[in-house]
Amino acid sequence: MTTKKTIQAAAVIAVGLFSTSVYSAGPESDDPIKIALNDWSSQNVSSYILGGILSEIDYNVEYIQADAMAQFAGLETGDITMQTEIWPTTQGARFAESVASGNLTDMGELGLKAREEWWYPLYMKEKCPTLPDWRALLEESCAAAFSTPQTAPKGRYLGGPATWEGFDEERVKSLKLPFEVIHAGTDANLWAELDSAYKRKAAIMLWVYSPHWWPTKYEGEFVEFPPYSDACYEDASSGVNPNDKYDCGKPQGEMHKAAWSDGNDKWPGAYHVMRNFRFDLNTYADLVKRIDLDGNEAQEVAKDWVAENEAIWRKWVK
Repeated sequence: MTTKKTIQAAAVIAVGLFSTSVYSAGPESDDPIKIALNDWSSQNVSSYILGGILSEIDYNVEYIQADAMAQFAGLETGDITMQTEIWPTTQGARFAESVASGNLTDMGELGLKAREEWWYPLYMKEKCPTLPDWRALLEESCAAAFSTPQTAPKGRYLGGPATWEGFDEERVKSLKLPFEVIHAGTDANLWAELDSAYKRKAAIMLWVYSPHWWPTKYEGEFVEFPPYSDACYEDASSGVNPNDKYDCGKPQGEMHKAAWSDGNDKWPGAYHVMRNFRFDLNTYADLVKRIDLDGNEAQEVAKDWVAENEAIWRKWVK
């Protein structure tokens, strides 16, 4: 989606200085700028917004479907030019490696803090009153409360798509949690299951991430695992379980943008726009809500935002 510290240590940000309007200069190359599309709504809408702005100022833009982790190889070679969302929670280590190689440039913070963790509806505390402390999950009665016919007597944890990684199987093993990890096929599957369970007040424990629209609709809490540290992911002897790694929660921190390093010389104006490209939490949550809850296509939501917020993005261009 490790740490903010690692990202910052590895990042080398080349800041482009422009004395005149980038927009008035026009595109420096007609070659396509290839923007990554991953398999979740917020990344898609932010990519389409960036692409929409670049198209408005006459850059040639293409969109490339890309795996959340495998995309870094493409970003290093230029097969993918830009990525609008790097999550420190799951993608931080791979991002830092690419930046350290010199082939990927950290394009700065997106303006949003990321958290991804196990989450449950507040009504489940009636059956597991010592939540959100992770040790509540060790109790057989609590695990049973989250079980399904598929996992009984173990509890069920609905993880994100397997391509998101996140080390949940490793976390279950190292903390000896009586839970089974079941992966959702897409982020839409996650929210459909949550919505269905919440309406019925049925048991559910699942991967939830922020920034997102979900806090505006559902009351719940993140499980509080032992705090994340680099050592927890790298040194088995450092944590709660001296024999296994990943015996802690996931890292948190600022979301970043990234771009192929050689592209800065080819499209300096576009890279200038991307460095200025930022959002606040309320705006971002509303964009994703329009997709996931209101049923609009990400590209249409992005198109509307670009049309309605020219005063904002023109400042990014200049």
